[in-house]
Amino acid sequence: MIISASRRTDIPALFSDWLFKRMEEGYVLVRNPMNFHQVSRISLSPDVVDCIVFWSKNPRPMLHGLGNLEKYMYYFQYTLNAYGTDIEQNLPPLDERIETFRNLSESLGRQRVIWRYDPVLLNERYTIGWHVERYAHIAKELSGSTDKCIISFIDLYPGMKGRVKDRNVYELHTEEKRRLAGEFSAIAGGCGFSIDTCAEDIDLAEFSVGHAHCIDAGLISRLLGCAVKAGKDKAQRPECGCAPGIDIGLYNTCRNGCVYCYANHGDSAGRKSVQAYDVNSPLLCSRLTELDRVTERKMKSLKEFCCYEFPGGIL
Repeated sequence: MIISASRRTDIPALFSDWLFKRMEEGYVLVRNPMNFHQVSRISLSPDVVDCIVFWSKNPRPMLHGLGNLEKYMYYFQYTLNAYGTDIEQNLPPLDERIETFRNLSESLGRQRVIWRYDPVLLNERYTIGWHVERYAHIAKELSGSTDKCIISFIDLYPGMKGRVKDRNVYELHTEEKRRLAGEFSAIAGGCGFSIDTCAEDIDLAEFSVGHAHCIDAGLISRLLGCAVKAGKDKAQRPECGCAPGIDIGLYNTCRNGCVYCYANHGDSAGRKSVQAYDVNSPLLCSRLTELDRVTERKMKSLKEFCCYEFPGGIL
């Protein structure tokens, strides 16, 4: 199985100590987002966890504990934008995040740290010209540290519109997407990496821009040196190319303060959730109650055959 950690919150930035504790104990409990009292018990045994996909805007707090992951294969989806604090409120300075990216790549290898420049949003401050200039700057700094960049264009979900209203953010038109894709692709090519879009239905093949598989069974197979049997995740949007993964995060717990965030439903909900954080709890920012029903989820490896050794052991 593949673990996603996490589309719902920034575990590497905020809850890495909890994650390491969960790995030490060999399991995690996860609430069903659609049914609060339905809880799954997920094994974290290396025998069944084929790969962990980390999603983060600031994995620096996790770097000290990478030794805890030596029994696992894993890679990072690392979002690195250049917005100001009006859009991303609680992140470290850009130069520090670039340094973290380089350090992570040096430790793991460039295949295992994927740059995400997303979502792309426009207003009177963040223009197409601004994005091209900032993208070029970051791309140059990351040259040699990654093989791939994934981009996406903002979708203004209903819960997000109120947060961006006073910033005059709008969804991009087709021609704006095409122009940016062409500019970004030329920059990426000059810096030695490819570029894909995440969950976008627009065809940008003429600019050598493909469709991403963020939870990428092909990449995981290459990293493991064996075939991995995984189809498409039917729970995601039709445009999403991801393989199925089990997400161990919890909504309303991220404190990065991004106004475009789809995973936080309000400040009060977030504060309440984070107050319940306990590094020793098997549930992230939550505790079991007598109303909860815990079910053991059936787990199995997706590996079909393996042919060589990686640092975590024989495959």
